[in-house]
Amino acid sequence: MIQLIETIYNLLWGDLITLPLPGGSSVGLSLMVLLLIPAGIYFTIRTRFLPIRLFPEMLRITVEKRTRESGALSSVQALIVSTATRVGMGNLVGVVAAISLGGAGAVFWMWVTALIGASTAFVEATLAQIYKERDPLYGGYRGGPAYFIHHFFADKRTKNKQRRSLMAVLFAISGLICWCGISQVIGNSVSSAFKNAFHIPPLYTTIVLVLIAAVIVLRKNATVKVLDILVPIMAGCYFFITVFLILKNIGQLPSVFSRIFAEAFGLRQAAAGGFGAVLMNGVKRGLFSNEAGSGSAPCAAAAAQTDHPAKAGLMQALGVFIDTIVICSCTAMIMLLAPVEAMEGLAGMDLLQAAMNYHLGSFGVVFIAATLWLFSFSTFIGILFYARPNIAYLFGDNWLSQTAYKILDLVMLFIGGMATYTFVWDLGDVGIGLMTVFNLAALYLMSGQALAALRDYEATRLKKKSDPS
Repeated sequence: MIQLIETIYNLLWGDLITLPLPGGSSVGLSLMVLLLIPAGIYFTIRTRFLPIRLFPEMLRITVEKRTRESGALSSVQALIVSTATRVGMGNLVGVVAAISLGGAGAVFWMWVTALIGASTAFVEATLAQIYKERDPLYGGYRGGPAYFIHHFFADKRTKNKQRRSLMAVLFAISGLICWCGISQVIGNSVSSAFKNAFHIPPLYTTIVLVLIAAVIVLRKNATVKVLDILVPIMAGCYFFITVFLILKNIGQLPSVFSRIFAEAFGLRQAAAGGFGAVLMNGVKRGLFSNEAGSGSAPCAAAAAQTDHPAKAGLMQALGVFIDTIVICSCTAMIMLLAPVEAMEGLAGMDLLQAAMNYHLGSFGVVFIAATLWLFSFSTFIGILFYARPNIAYLFGDNWLSQTAYKILDLVMLFIGGMATYTFVWDLGDVGIGLMTVFNLAALYLMSGQALAALRDYEATRLKKKSDPS
């Protein structure tokens, strides 16, 4: 099994094409880079640079008054659910891995991935809204790539309607694999952090984590209620602690940004691998963190009740900014403001906790352990929310399949606490890579509908502005 996972991982994330660079060096481009970067650029151009042009509108719709029916999510709640999974290990462990392997320059490529990925996030979330349907089990609405992929192929076969589409099935299965892998990453990262901070054996930490998670996720509708409270608190605390550290080390800020931009293009390397390692690790961890193009966040976007599909798309585009431009940058600043000697020879959570120990002493180590626990816990709840519509698409509307997958993920959470660091990341990367392949294929085929919704929304919005009555 491990060999199979590694083979698929290498196919998706390994160097598919190697391009020579001046000076005798080269850059390897993986299948994911070749898919995501062109897609992000394409959708950014087609939406007329939506991430920049409509950023004020994204902020405006987060505070507008709205009404919704019982059981349905608001667009802000859908953003909170998607943020719960975006703001997770990718923002801590993932950024640490990117900088460890690719140097400070990887941060720049994470930013670029977010800027162009926001347009992709808009397209996939808007399509999820267009093709959402009622959820007879949980109430409200459900949807996502499996559903809009299904509708695309069903519309093509008007004479022979199929209950399921092969491509939609493959996406749903890939998603369930991905979220099992992420569950293992959660268990592994939390047990490692608590061992470093409190010297608690991984077994005990993992048992407590699984028990608390089980109490919450095995209930019918606890997911959104918990995330509504947890996400704003955890993201806010992490952000303000980082602002405090930046102000405390304000004199170092110019040199940090200078290092990020210099290493982004391989002009100076602090880690092995040259420009290829910088680009690959930045893009890969940027994707794993903000999920743009992977098809995860549309599962939350579809659950929102909104008066126009484009609003759900704009909210999810904003979520990419929150995740990568804000929260991932916080982790990067924490690491890059600490001297290299304080973290020499370390990797993973050990590295980040060493940086926080430098900044805030033992409190910093405890703070990172607690933050990781909150981030990881919210991610686990969020991915189970994502799994709901995909399980329903594969197995129909029944509580048995829904509960069985929750139990499977709880088992994976436990196994992850004892698993090796590299393998659990590979499993998550394989799942998200396969999801991305199927999702992006559908986005290219169906993006015209999302773009039409955007044009309609902008025309309607301009009409309201010119005629306030």
